[in-house]
Amino acid sequence: MEERSPKRKTLRMRSYDYTQNGYYFITVCTAARGRNVLSTVVPAVGAIINRPPVQLVLTTWGAAAEQAILEIPVRYPGIFVDCYVIMPDHIHMILANRQTGPDGRQIAAPTAISTVVQQFKRAVSRTVGQPIWQKSYYDHVIRIWADLEETRRYIENNPLKRTEPNG
Repeated sequence: MEERSPKRKTLRMRSYDYTQNGYYFITVCTAARGRNVLSTVVPAVGAIINRPPVQLVLTTWGAAAEQAILEIPVRYPGIFVDCYVIMPDHIHMILANRQTGPDGRQIAAPTAISTVVQQFKRAVSRTVGQPIWQKSYYDHVIRIWADLEETRRYIENNPLKRTEPNG
């Protein structure tokens, strides 16, 4: 009897067109979870009452990831990076897909968000000289303005979680 490997659960929304205009919350994790692969979170100089400010210090690999993030709109006209944070072992970013103008006319070739993320991961791995990412990635299609604002705050505040106990 032939043994079959378990089928990977798909993380993408079924029957959703990831080439359409919209905002997408993306999380990409390194294979080495729990380690300072991309950055180190350190307390910043000066304190705010009840919330210590922090600073992210990028590693060489984190700097390569940031460069690849900044190149996304260059490589893919119509895809914009709304915001991002490079944590020690993962990256959060919001990608905005704007491939058609307000008049509905095409301004860029249709590009699936999965293509952008896969090429981003490949570019970073090529730059650092080895594969560093988990196989897949997490995405969340942002459909309403309040969700976009909440996701932006989550990304902005994510480094603060590292300074809290069990963070």
